[in-house]
Amino acid sequence: MSKPGEKSELDRALALDIVRVTEATAVAAANWLGRGDEASADKAAASAMHREIARLPFEGVVVVGEGEEGDCPAFYMGEVIGEGSPSGAKLDLAVDPIEGATLCAKALPNAMSVLVVAERDSLLKVPPIYMEKVAIGPGYPEGLVDLDATPHENLKALAGAKGVGVEDLTVCVLDRPRHGRLIEDIRSAGAALRLIGDGDIAGVMHVTEPLQTDIDIYLGVGGAPEGVLAAAALACLGGQMQGRLVAANAEDRAWAKRAGIGDLKRKYTLQDMVSGDLSFAATGITDGSLTAGVHHDKKTVTTSSVVMRASTRTRRWIKTEHADKRKFGT
Repeated sequence: MSKPGEKSELDRALALDIVRVTEATAVAAANWLGRGDEASADKAAASAMHREIARLPFEGVVVVGEGEEGDCPAFYMGEVIGEGSPSGAKLDLAVDPIEGATLCAKALPNAMSVLVVAERDSLLKVPPIYMEKVAIGPGYPEGLVDLDATPHENLKALAGAKGVGVEDLTVCVLDRPRHGRLIEDIRSAGAALRLIGDGDIAGVMHVTEPLQTDIDIYLGVGGAPEGVLAAAALACLGGQMQGRLVAANAEDRAWAKRAGIGDLKRKYTLQDMVSGDLSFAATGITDGSLTAGVHHDKKTVTTSSVVMRASTRTRRWIKTEHADKRKFGT
């Protein structure tokens, strides 16, 4: 990873350029807010993000996207996007036009648009399958929690490091039938649960500020692309994370093989998933615990975003009033 003061390809990808992409994407998605049509919201968001990235002055390669070439119209793995530049900047891209499409369709909290721009070959290339995850915030001994430990063991270790009881911890878990046993184990250990319907990038990010979010640890199985995006956020915020791909069937195993992944039992650390410098941008679609959502009045559109850099650990909160709605087609 580039050190402060060192030049990197990211010096040519300005934070405001990146956040303008997520702003336009969030506004496009918000036009479908509460309409119950996930597919249309996702299509509008992907189209807006693709259009805006295509204008940026670099050559970006999609490493974490929507699927494989032929399976999706945009953001397939390996797609090259961007205007290019005389300096020849070449970067990795990880995208999630709508993190929480169901949340957007139902006008529920914590839907957002996410973009990661990273040094070339620094992001783990993952197929669109599941990933088992465990994540905690910064300030703890490395390896404090582990995917191979039981939920009770991880909770006991974290409680000991925090100097509290297990009953004082809150665990964030996606509310899915597959997590039935995990939920039982957490409750039997005595910890509290925060079940979320969607949005496990935000769920992982919540562990970095437990005093504000009241979430101490993230556990469970979610999307592998979202796992890499969450790892990118933790690279900027601090914290620990492990992930392991979950191939549920032959199609998943074939996807993993085409992505160059031979060992499906491997545990990936945060450093395995994110090995170089990056910039992370997210704009709220709906109001959430990280950012406010898109809001319209007669004259303006207001967006709320966060943009972060891994090498400098900077985090900027950006509230923007867009006086010219025509630039969004509204």
